Amino acid sequence: MNVLQSTSEKEKNYYTNDDTLHKILELMLDEDLLDYAKRELHDFGELVANEIDERAKHTDREGEPRLKRYNQYGEEISEVWVNEGYKKTIQQTYNTGIVGYVHKEIPQLGKKGNYVYSFAQGYLLSHAEPGFYCPVTLTMATAYLLDHYADEDVKSRFLSHVCSTGEVELFEGATFLTERQGGSDVGANVVEARFDGENYRLYGEKYFASNAGMCGVAMVLARREGAATGSKGLTLFAVPWKKEDGSVNGLRIRRLKDKLGVRAVPSGEVEFDGALAYVVGDPDKGIYYMLEALNLSRICNAIASVGIMRRAYLEAKHYVSNRNAFGQVLTNYPMIQDSLAKFAAKLHVEVATTFDLIQLYDAVSNGEATEKDVILNRLNIAIMKKETAEQAVKYASEAIELHGGNGYIEDFVTPRLLRDAQVLTVWEGTANILALELIRLFKKFDAHQLFINEMTSRLDAIKSSNLKGIVIEKVRSLEEDLNLFSTLDDAMQTFEAKEVAKKMALVYESVVAIEWADHYGGKYEKLAEIYLEDQWQLRKLGDNSKTLQYFREII
Repeated sequence: MNVLQSTSEKEKNYYTNDDTLHKILELMLDEDLLDYAKRELHDFGELVANEIDERAKHTDREGEPRLKRYNQYGEEISEVWVNEGYKKTIQQTYNTGIVGYVHKEIPQLGKKGNYVYSFAQGYLLSHAEPGFYCPVTLTMATAYLLDHYADEDVKSRFLSHVCSTGEVELFEGATFLTERQGGSDVGANVVEARFDGENYRLYGEKYFASNAGMCGVAMVLARREGAATGSKGLTLFAVPWKKEDGSVNGLRIRRLKDKLGVRAVPSGEVEFDGALAYVVGDPDKGIYYMLEALNLSRICNAIASVGIMRRAYLEAKHYVSNRNAFGQVLTNYPMIQDSLAKFAAKLHVEVATTFDLIQLYDAVSNGEATEKDVILNRLNIAIMKKETAEQAVKYASEAIELHGGNGYIEDFVTPRLLRDAQVLTVWEGTANILALELIRLFKKFDAHQLFINEMTSRLDAIKSSNLKGIVIEKVRSLEEDLNLFSTLDDAMQTFEAKEVAKKMALVYESVVAIEWADHYGGKYEKLAEIYLEDQWQLRKLGDNSKTLQYFREII
């Protein structure tokens, strides 16, 4: 065992040393956008690691949003107070084009950006402020729905504001789905849309409405009079928070939720009492539109997860590299080396796989994908949203453990990482809901066969990896499991689906891991070896571990 004496410096820019992200951008962006992205992400990475991180700590501990229901005259205003630092973070983040440049031209380039670039920004932001990335996510979903489905009148009212980069007033977005009686069962929703002869007015309540009081426009599912029951009877509406005269648009915030984490985002119970609403798209397709937005939000959820994972890794690495115990720096102990190396390997592979699905999502959202791609896109999002969310909680928890007692103290960022990570397993669909999505895709589209064919095709394209045989064996084993799964009755499928989703995520990640090993070699081959050894439990008791062999080279 080599004795280490060097210490680890605290990261002052979350972009600079992220080699995986650098290579992702080089693989996925054209030359002009790549040059632009490198400059912008360098500046944003520094901003997030310093100013935004300091503000995030203040918002979490002392400056969380507060509801102001009435003004000095006793009139109901349902305003949400946020601290000045949070407002600054809002301005700085949206002005980067994190939402806008997916839908409009970047002035310096004369063309639009894409989701790969936007999610690279979101990934960096989530190192420090995954709570605020929720409003960004909701604004991204709002922009998507308006751009793809709204008529020209509704677009002209809202889209330029939702996509603002400072030239017009910003309207943050929101998507209000959840009602008390339904939860994930959106078909049970009862919020009404009544036509008054000229406009639709909404009546009812949304029980978990994130970005309440901060959004300029919310995308809301409601049921028109005489519409069918269930989810297919829901229409999508764009609902401005305020009227043109500045008064509240028939909306009331009953209360803000007292959440475990992600305190930066105000989540509330919102009542509609005649709120003016504009139909978006075909009135009979509201649920389909919102499900498309939900898939986008699930990718955002995965991005927040990998952002938390990397921050947890960086904090743990810094701490154990500068902490002595029993006469040695902690990184001289094999168990610490093992933990850090496994951290690094899973993190690299998970970031690479998440952006792999984002590249496909860019093609799907632009209408440039095949029917097979659309199905695989939905499947990949479901399995990776589940996997990344669970890993974010695991990483945050293990970072606390590596800090020892200090990791449990709010002076350090680790408690907030754990609190913020925990919601990611719930937001945009729990593991159970994602498992049901898996079953639907299998039954309706034979998505399991498409997945196996895709993984096999990608493995065939790998020329010279020593690790290829391991993954081929895992794909064959998964194929047997999936064939058996398809013969089970409904009850057994729902029972087994989460475990099947886990195996599919690991196979997908394993294929990406050895693609990187084949393409880049060196450090990335070693990371792939560690990943496969750890995730598939290939090492036997007493065998030499790849984590110890390669520690110096990869950490």
